[in-house]
Amino acid sequence: MIGTLPRTTFRFAPLTTRVLFGAGTRSALPEEVRAAGITRALVLTTPHQAEMGASVAQGLGDLAAGQFTGAAMHTPVDVTETAISALRAARADGIVSVGGGSTIGLGKALAARTDLPQVVLPTTYAGSEMTPILGETENGLKTTRSGPEIQPETVIYDVELTRSLPVGMSVTSGINAIAHAVEALYATNGNPVMDALALEGIGALVSALPKFARTPDRMAAREEALYGAWLCGTCLGTVGMALHHKLCHTLGGSFGLPHAETHTVVLPHALAYNAPAVPEVIAALRPILGADPAAGLHALARDLGAPTSLRALGLPEEAIARATDLALQARYPNPRALKEDAIRATLTRAWAGESPISEAWT
Repeated sequence: MIGTLPRTTFRFAPLTTRVLFGAGTRSALPEEVRAAGITRALVLTTPHQAEMGASVAQGLGDLAAGQFTGAAMHTPVDVTETAISALRAARADGIVSVGGGSTIGLGKALAARTDLPQVVLPTTYAGSEMTPILGETENGLKTTRSGPEIQPETVIYDVELTRSLPVGMSVTSGINAIAHAVEALYATNGNPVMDALALEGIGALVSALPKFARTPDRMAAREEALYGAWLCGTCLGTVGMALHHKLCHTLGGSFGLPHAETHTVVLPHALAYNAPAVPEVIAALRPILGADPAAGLHALARDLGAPTSLRALGLPEEAIARATDLALQARYPNPRALKEDAIRATLTRAWAGESPISEAWT
């Protein structure tokens, strides 16, 4: 139920991913790899997390077939092709992804092409590990697809793996996770289970992020944040997304903006755009984010030192027109009709870092 309005008609298809959650759960990795039917695992990371990947590979012993450390933001197709060659050279029959959205995206891209099983150890709050969705970038455009072969078989949430995530990245990754749940609340294929998980996930992250922003090594807060991220990721994998995700895919795939930071900047403005069409969602979010939830999200990012403008992320002002055009192509379902002038105005406010404004519903 959202606010006081129940969903009277819905369908619910729960995910089939096996989840382990807690501190130290990565110790179960060899057992889980074997249970997934993997005898030779290729361990994936970004260059930055190569050392962590090497440690994971060492812990796998004879189950590790090798390591590929070239995962990159927005899952470029050329990187995937290079990784496919490494996968074949290692004679791997499974994938272990260690990292955030970039690494998990690469693992899913490999699985989409090979149907090999995946075991994922997330180190951020991205949520991609809980979805059958793959976003890939080629020739300056980011496209998405979905399928059961993309869904990871097992996810091991070990809060200790998030300990080294810098506060700034933790905040933007957490707000990125919140975006999944916010849009789940007005998804055209939503259901009461996802509504409940979405509100619980948003509440957990809004509670946790300021705590470890003040005390980065506060593990209880990181556990709360990881719990919230799991719930938000489950929403992302179960129901459809809307305007916010379309804008972020456009800005990331076509203009190279950083993923989590872009979600952090755009979310308040996308929610403000849709607010007049979803008063019941706004009412449900008020106990968590305040009287104006869009302004509350903007203030959360600002107060925690996260970026609040696309200009700060490197988007030139003249790119707003092209971004608007791209956002209106292959449209996502959205509760409010997508109008060119209103989308351009929304992006302009996000570019300048202005407070979000909910426009009249017309």
